[in-house]
Amino acid sequence: MIKLTKEDVLRKAKELNVKFVRLQFTDIFGVLKNVAITVEQLEKALDGEMMFDGSSIEGFVRIEESDMYLKPDPSTFVTFPWKSKGEGAVARLICDVYDANNEPFTGCPRNTLKRVLKEAADMGYTVNVGPEAEFFLFLIDENGQPTTNTHDKAGYFDLTPVDLGENARRDMVLALQDMNFEIEASHHELAPGQHEIDFKYDDALAAADNIATFKFVVRTVAQQHGLHATFMPKPIYGIAGSGMHVNISLFENGKNAFYDSNAENKLSDVAVKFVGGVLEHASGFCAITNPTINSYKRLVSGFEAPVYIAWSEKNRSPLVRIPAKRGNSTRVELRSPDPSCNPYLALAVTIKAGLDGIKKNTMPPKPTDKNIYTMTPEEREEYQIKDLPESLEEAMKELSKNEVVKEALGEHAFSRFMEAKRIEWNNYRLQVHKWEIDEYLTKF
Repeated sequence: MIKLTKEDVLRKAKELNVKFVRLQFTDIFGVLKNVAITVEQLEKALDGEMMFDGSSIEGFVRIEESDMYLKPDPSTFVTFPWKSKGEGAVARLICDVYDANNEPFTGCPRNTLKRVLKEAADMGYTVNVGPEAEFFLFLIDENGQPTTNTHDKAGYFDLTPVDLGENARRDMVLALQDMNFEIEASHHELAPGQHEIDFKYDDALAAADNIATFKFVVRTVAQQHGLHATFMPKPIYGIAGSGMHVNISLFENGKNAFYDSNAENKLSDVAVKFVGGVLEHASGFCAITNPTINSYKRLVSGFEAPVYIAWSEKNRSPLVRIPAKRGNSTRVELRSPDPSCNPYLALAVTIKAGLDGIKKNTMPPKPTDKNIYTMTPEEREEYQIKDLPESLEEAMKELSKNEVVKEALGEHAFSRFMEAKRIEWNNYRLQVHKWEIDEYLTKF
């Protein structure tokens, strides 16, 4: 991320003929929110003087505690490429949320990630993250409502004319490049209508900002093409769901702390212990990295999503994979998260888990280099392979028992997240679903 100052932002806003600025932040679910201001109010905003009603935002505060401040990060200043410069550009700034006492609000997801990154810094590490977010493109009906009808019948790496989403995907890439993303690859994914656009890794905070921006851009450009983009993990039964693999590396004194040229597998003790921490707390943070009821429809055997808590350097069935590249590219890939998660909270709990492994010298079980899906229960027990939670309810129970993950979230975010998810689970539990009607109505 290129560091910008208040003066840089004011100068750029003038040079680019900016007329409106969106002050953006996420609620506890990762849903992007914004307040639009005119450019005349930009300096006031950059001075941290913009107030808003926090009681209206999911997971923030009660109505009697509603006054909050938005404090923009100048380095996140960028203009939207789809606005006409002749009519005046529209820019955005991503903000940290502060409470009425002008202190960082503990329930702000971005502040949560910053606290964990400070913990890493205190240990001597900086954290880089490279996300891989998948999504579906669906047709909309005559009333403009999204359907689950795909716009193509393509598969992995297919291209035009089979991949009819290519034009939309190309425009997404161009828009992201205009917003300073370095795009590494874009392609059709495994399922019909499913796509992936990969962008270069960045420091963890910038990576979380980029994920939030990426989802916003993809949905906006899809709409311009008459399509609906969704980051719902499993929109269609029987085909692959959408994941968001997260690649993490720690650097110490400018060198990759996960790489050790003298080790047999070139992985340092730091890397192995980081993996140990991630595996130990995987069930505890699953409710954060996979936060919806639908998330657990993706985490099932047979569709390339991880189901078992294991790691490997060679195959893609475990929860954690170590990609083949070494040197500065040495990294740990966590394969369970899905793109419905709040990127700030998901990265916070994952990094916190890995740091805990380093602090406590947590050694993982031996790597699993065979296909776990074909292993017998006895073989999985031999390799000490446990299961991920099978439902949001089970994941919430695991979260409530995990003190490390709760510490990463902070009491406010933890309690508000759990409260919201209990309501979500009960609403789901009490519904009568179409499957039940189809299965039981004529049988009994």
